[in-house]
Amino acid sequence: MPLGKLTESLGKKRAAHLLRRACFGASIAEIDQFSNLTPQEAFERLYIELPDPAPPVDLSGQEWISSVPNEDEDENELMSYLRAWMVDQAVGSTLTDPAIKPSYAFRERLIFFFHTLFTTKISEVNSSRAIYFQRELFRKYAFDRDNRSRPDIESTSDNPLPDVEIEVNIKELTKKVSVDNAMLIFLDGRQNVKGSPNENYARELLELYSIGRGLEGHVPEPEFDGDYVYFTEQDVQAGAKVLSGFTNDPYFLYRQEASDLVKYGDPDTGLPRGILKGNSTQATQHDNSTKQFSSRFGNSTITPNPELYLNGYPSEKSLLDEISQLVDLIYAQDQTPIHICRRLYRYFVYHTISEELENDVIKEMADILVANNYKIYYVLEALFTSSHFYDGEPGYDNDNFGGIIKSPFDLVVGFHKNFNLAPPIYSDAAEDYFKYYGEVMIPELGKQGMDFYEPYEVAGYSAYHQFPIYNRSWITTNYLTNRYSFISDRIATNDNPNGGEIDILNFTRSNIPNSVARDAKALIKYLAEYFLPMHEELSFESTDTSELTAARLNYFLNAFLFEYQLNTEPEITWTTEWDNEPDTEKLANSLMSLYNAMLQSPEYQLM
Repeated sequence: MPLGKLTESLGKKRAAHLLRRACFGASIAEIDQFSNLTPQEAFERLYIELPDPAPPVDLSGQEWISSVPNEDEDENELMSYLRAWMVDQAVGSTLTDPAIKPSYAFRERLIFFFHTLFTTKISEVNSSRAIYFQRELFRKYAFDRDNRSRPDIESTSDNPLPDVEIEVNIKELTKKVSVDNAMLIFLDGRQNVKGSPNENYARELLELYSIGRGLEGHVPEPEFDGDYVYFTEQDVQAGAKVLSGFTNDPYFLYRQEASDLVKYGDPDTGLPRGILKGNSTQATQHDNSTKQFSSRFGNSTITPNPELYLNGYPSEKSLLDEISQLVDLIYAQDQTPIHICRRLYRYFVYHTISEELENDVIKEMADILVANNYKIYYVLEALFTSSHFYDGEPGYDNDNFGGIIKSPFDLVVGFHKNFNLAPPIYSDAAEDYFKYYGEVMIPELGKQGMDFYEPYEVAGYSAYHQFPIYNRSWITTNYLTNRYSFISDRIATNDNPNGGEIDILNFTRSNIPNSVARDAKALIKYLAEYFLPMHEELSFESTDTSELTAARLNYFLNAFLFEYQLNTEPEITWTTEWDNEPDTEKLANSLMSLYNAMLQSPEYQLM
């Protein structure tokens, strides 16, 4: 099998590689822990049952998500609270159990993957609740190994294990996204009515979210006008008719009926979803005709089911049934699992996919996806336990170690994880918490080229889809300068109460063995093992086997020992200074120069 299977212990290099790609990064202690695990054990450590986070709160401590929206709310302010909360979930600053932090970060990484696939923009949605509930939808489908019981069916003594289960997989998620409030707003689904179909969502569902348009650079020529090889304009039009008749629910689950506050929503997830347009029970704005698809879909048709009508009219159930038929039809096409696995591969492994790699590795991933009822758990298990992911395979140019340029999100969150940085915690200091995330973290992402949850185009952030540049779009002269500034602003010689800077001397004493810290060259090699993707057989003398050149290592060394250059033996002087600590400020300044040199390097920008 092209993916292969790796069964030996990971070791530091592979462990760090897995945690960078799957968890935004990791601390020295976490890398050490995972280094002793096999790939299978490591994956099982990442894929564990986790608690769901509490909803975000505002500056006064009030949770607004479950309340009924009102005209006095400032959505810009609420969105700032939500964005702070979203980034904080990735950092995991409030988690008290260190054992679950990698798994929690892995789930957040998958949630962000779904955001890059099923894209929305907060400025166009303009609803903190809609964005929050969409993320919660992604969260419920991120760990999809097991199905689950319906949330609206409670266990009782007579029925301790409800026998009504819902399928949890990416195909079912696609159905849920199609009537998600944020998506109905973002791609104009709420404007899609019979007689005047809006095709925006149907087009992006086919082109971006599911079947795609083939392997970039290798797409066959269309056979006729309106042919996109794997779907056609006819399929877009038919799909739009299937999807007609829904609008967003402005009240999100709750609606005042008479004197009661009545709860609505999706019984499978317990989350709000779109509602029928124009009538709460009858789908009067739905195109109830038979939908005819093209030869690309085997000339299939989708027909409303009269048994699901209500009083002779199409109902919410009949519309949802049509959408289910549509998504089932799309996922029955060979190209849909291939497109999804291609996106997974680019997100976790490498951006360039050759025809050979597509036919071998991507096809194998797609076969695994189909064979396991479209659960991405099994695809990721095969990928993250494979020799291909860790060591590459002969004949493939996948450049696995250091092959991906970190996104701003990966860099900023990963830096916090590398150093166990603890941003302010809301429960301790709400003002400091929102100031740190709102004035430091999120603006930092923007300065590095990622307007968080505000991708430039409907296809999402260019790095995840734009052929042939892909992740190289993260790097411009300004973006790179801002990445380096982010590092230098946070590596300090003393502790900072807002949690945004590192006491670099204390960090080194606490995390680096003394026998290593006192030896300048050994310290550089040691830090490279944890912070740089390429670090094997390092030598400060020219050699063909060192993964970093001698010139690069000596650059780090000279930056480190700059303050001792007047001494004839600066390395010996460092050891003496470290052992005796006559001038801790000088020690801290030297360490600051070293960490800045290594972490402002191009190598640290890679994962």
